[in-house]
Amino acid sequence: MALRVTFVAAARGSAPLAERFEDDRPLDQAGWDEVQRAAGALLPPAAAELRYCSPTPRSRATGDALGYAPLAQLALRDCDMGRWRGLTLGESMAREPEAVDAWLADPRATPHGGESLPAFISRVGGWLDTRSVEDGCRIVAVAEPSVIRAALVHVLRAPPSTYWNLDVRSLSTTTVAGRGGRWNLRFEGSAVQASRA
Repeated sequence: MALRVTFVAAARGSAPLAERFEDDRPLDQAGWDEVQRAAGALLPPAAAELRYCSPTPRSRATGDALGYAPLAQLALRDCDMGRWRGLTLGESMAREPEAVDAWLADPRATPHGGESLPAFISRVGGWLDTRSVEDGCRIVAVAEPSVIRAALVHVLRAPPSTYWNLDVRSLSTTTVAGRGGRWNLRFEGSAVQASRA
């Protein structure tokens, strides 16, 4: 039997350009409003046997607001950005332009003194691969968009540089199906049938 893991991207606490590395700010009013508007369209709590979240305040708050009461998982924390923690990309670029360029050009680079992109992807992928069908066949995980991007790179067995080409929107859902190291990206939804004239 295959597992189905649905990732729900945490609501944003700020505008995309104001996103901070390892952002631990709580969900703001705009984020709460966003969750309330989207709640009816997202996976209902009863549809998953297990519910997890990234340990960030906004992931926890998003999961709680959706009624999931998720269990925080340290393996689903954001990438360790070392001395860039709490900065925006623009702020990091203003302080250390050569270091940011090196980081964006080479996934293995850690000029910030934190975690490399391959290590981050491996950590998130390791969490995914250790989910057991005996624990439940349907899992929901509310996570930061960066964590979901890392999970997708792992699932697709894509090169780490693919991480930069994935766009995970606030409160979007992504489902993967399979088990330990053998995952498929699953697109769900109702099919629209063309009417015949």
